Amino acid sequence: MNSTPSLSGQSALVTGADSGIGKGVALALAQAGARVVINYAHNKDAADATVNEITAAGGEAFAFQADVSHEAEVQAMFAEMFNQYGTIDILVNNAGLQKDSKFVDMTLDQWNTVININLTGQFLCSREAAREFIRRGVVEVRSRAAGKIICMSSVHEVIPWAGHVNYAASKGGISMFMKSIAQELAPHKIRVVGIGPGAIQTPINKAAWDTPEALDKLLTLIPYNRIGKPEDIGKLVAWLASDDADYITGTTIFMDGGMTLYPGFADNG
Repeated sequence: MNSTPSLSGQSALVTGADSGIGKGVALALAQAGARVVINYAHNKDAADATVNEITAAGGEAFAFQADVSHEAEVQAMFAEMFNQYGTIDILVNNAGLQKDSKFVDMTLDQWNTVININLTGQFLCSREAAREFIRRGVVEVRSRAAGKIICMSSVHEVIPWAGHVNYAASKGGISMFMKSIAQELAPHKIRVVGIGPGAIQTPINKAAWDTPEALDKLLTLIPYNRIGKPEDIGKLVAWLASDDADYITGTTIFMDGGMTLYPGFADNG
């Protein structure tokens, strides 16, 4: 573990932390000294493996199953976190999924499932965290902020994505949700920040990088010419949650290798 952890004594909840970006974030927060709740929806074995990886390195973590789109399950998860860790200092709203379809063929269930997990889940978790941050206030020996909420979005909060309108709409919604609660919560010394990953090597987009041909096609969209790794996002989250980033709130930081630079225009369109 880090010999001088910047998040020592703090407690973090990472939703969807059993794999992909969420796992990378959980590992980075633990390495920085935070105690971590590993939220998962279905894959208990993967969540337990993340916990074991953290504890084997000297950290502290436990797993909790909850569907973040269900209010009662979210509240039960926070209650158990408070029971084990006393409070919360850092929330990372990471849980998300895709149910892709052409727009004219998209079912209401496909629309609702993605909006409910990706956007409503962030609302429910952020509300519970904010209530605790306001109740407890700033504990200066741990952090200059009363609490930190990090909303995982996507480059598709600004880049339209045909065939994925439910996903893109959810990410656009996260952008304005994040900014609006940041504005409302700033007087309470609560920071709210968004992260917009580009192409990150995770199970959700395996088809886009799993073969040399697919990866070459993907890299035409990334000026920096490499795909991102979950640990890239994890390092950014750990920094944003630390006092080094205390003056940052209400903005999205894109971590995308330049995907939002619209590389199709690099040769004059």
